[in-house]
Amino acid sequence: MKIHNKYMQRCLDLAKNGLGKTYPNPLVGSVIVYQDKIIGEGWHQKTGEPHAEVIAINSVKDKNLLSQSTIYVNLEPCSHYGKTPPCADLIVKMNIKNVVIGTIDFNSEVHGKGIERLKQNGCEVVVGVLENKCKALNKRFFTFHQKKRPYIILKWAETKDGYIFPKDKNENKNPVWISNTYALQLVHKWRTEEQSILVGTNTVLNDNPKLNARNYFGKSPIRIAIDKSLKITKNYNFFDGEIETIIFTEKVQRLEGDNLSFIKIDFSKNVTKQILEVLYKKGLQSLIIEGGAKTLQSFIDEDLWDEARVFKSENYFDGGIKAPEFIKNRIESTENCLNIKQIKNNKLSIYSNDKKYNI
Repeated sequence: MKIHNKYMQRCLDLAKNGLGKTYPNPLVGSVIVYQDKIIGEGWHQKTGEPHAEVIAINSVKDKNLLSQSTIYVNLEPCSHYGKTPPCADLIVKMNIKNVVIGTIDFNSEVHGKGIERLKQNGCEVVVGVLENKCKALNKRFFTFHQKKRPYIILKWAETKDGYIFPKDKNENKNPVWISNTYALQLVHKWRTEEQSILVGTNTVLNDNPKLNARNYFGKSPIRIAIDKSLKITKNYNFFDGEIETIIFTEKVQRLEGDNLSFIKIDFSKNVTKQILEVLYKKGLQSLIIEGGAKTLQSFIDEDLWDEARVFKSENYFDGGIKAPEFIKNRIESTENCLNIKQIKNNKLSIYSNDKKYNI
């Protein structure tokens, strides 16, 4: 089993290279081993392009070795036709008899069917190697298919005295920076890894954010604002047309422009659930919520979040808008804190709301 762990970990390391690039597909890496030596490997790089198993098989120089080799893959090989043919069929066709899989694919189109097809065609299949790690890697994909909503990441920065925004009004509508420049670059990296990012009306009015990934390489997420009464005017960055943008409102929709859409919801009902239903229907597997305090707190109180990334600085505001609180969820404990990092003078604490992904 140790040898299986070794090569499954390699699959996971390869799969991580696709983070933010494979949506709506999962992150998958594959390794082919002959006599304890890797002879082929690959990872899924972009939706519509070959899957990890295909790339790994194609990378093997001597195809005659495949019948005596073991293929490792962190997620069950697909068994259906999508934008590419089924990987399970390719494994059978190439006469690979030994298959080691990290976890079952919970997408209803697969969910055990790939494993069944392999077994029916004479393959020896091992399932569940580094299973928890394999599930954690694809937490966005699994949350989307199992909970019918995006994987939700809360993110904010607070001062040492627990404030998220100063008491003095920001007349220039410039962002108020609490975290340092290193933390800011990390946040922009995170944005390239997720599909959408959401803020409330006051965050747009006070900070006029762009919500893009300008300080890192990669695609910016779809930006979303909750604007009940359409207070955000065209002079704000939200209307610059550079990024696909969604506004949730109760007003009659304005004329939509490039990369801009208005979606009407009922603010007398549960707003957070309505938003998540829309994002699920749009196929968005992940969502970062960056503010403000009221918006963040609403998702916390509804227990609609999966992960929280909280920066704490050495600054003091001595008043203002208080940071969100987790008291109702009682997560301020070591068992829910996945990681604590020091980024210069900022402390980053990452919390999980689901223990099965605490890897």
